[in-house]
Amino acid sequence: MIEARRLHILRAVADHRTVTAAAAALYLTPSAVSQQLTALEQETGHRLVERGAKGVRLTPAGEILLSHTNAVLAQLERAEAELAAYGSGAAGTVTVASFATGIALVVAPALAGLAVSAPGIRIRVQDAEGDASLPMVLDRQVDIAVAVEYRGAPPADDPRLSHVPLYAEPFDAVVPVSHRLADAPEVPLGDLAKDPWIGPYPGNPCHDVVVLACESAGFQPRLEHSSDDFRAVVALASADAGVALVPRSALRGMDLAGVVVRPVDGVAPTRRVFAAIRRGAEEHPLIRPVLEALGEAARGVSLP
Repeated sequence: MIEARRLHILRAVADHRTVTAAAAALYLTPSAVSQQLTALEQETGHRLVERGAKGVRLTPAGEILLSHTNAVLAQLERAEAELAAYGSGAAGTVTVASFATGIALVVAPALAGLAVSAPGIRIRVQDAEGDASLPMVLDRQVDIAVAVEYRGAPPADDPRLSHVPLYAEPFDAVVPVSHRLADAPEVPLGDLAKDPWIGPYPGNPCHDVVVLACESAGFQPRLEHSSDDFRAVVALASADAGVALVPRSALRGMDLAGVVVRPVDGVAPTRRVFAAIRRGAEEHPLIRPVLEALGEAARGVSLP
């Protein structure tokens, strides 16, 4: 008989590629993870992982078991949801991880709405970028991630996750007031090819949006300054250090003295925001109201 707990460990190792990283995500010791993998191999009668200098990879047998693992764990999530519904599920805690502007735009309004519509549900919020929050969901550190599409992110049809679209927002060009395009009604990205750029670090989903937009315009941005804090990005632009693309919502309430904000000419770079949960948890009586509240808050998002 295969233990479901060991399947969860197998998936964590497949996701994180090393025993040490998987152990850290699961709050276990590396030796405990190795012991559970060995026990799983004994249960199945197959070698499931191969260890190398660059980490761990699944064997063909391990890949077969992993494909079933995603379905088994999703079904267990559904079973937990039905049992919670049977027991009413009217009270409990749901943990949500989101990037900062997602917290401001949808998570905080959803929390306020749930205080009225579902007062028994307690929300715990953690600030985390999308590239961090999705693994947190898979590792059961949080229940819901409010994240952004990015290169390398699990796709919408990933068997481990369910995606709920929330909203999309454009990026605007931010240039110094002294910039040659400061008076233009719209900024063609191609005209910024030779400028120094300011932007998020690689790994931040917004970095991917900026780089892909510039690549579509025919150039690679010369990133001279890096910060994941858009206030710092705008401050550097106001000091004439370069140009940037910034999500429109991140500019709200910000000191824009010294810069000009203009829409991008043509198809604007866009970040698409969604909520993600472990597949099978869609009908959990604690999760479902939170997803509905996030959707309601997203319908009220206005980004002129």
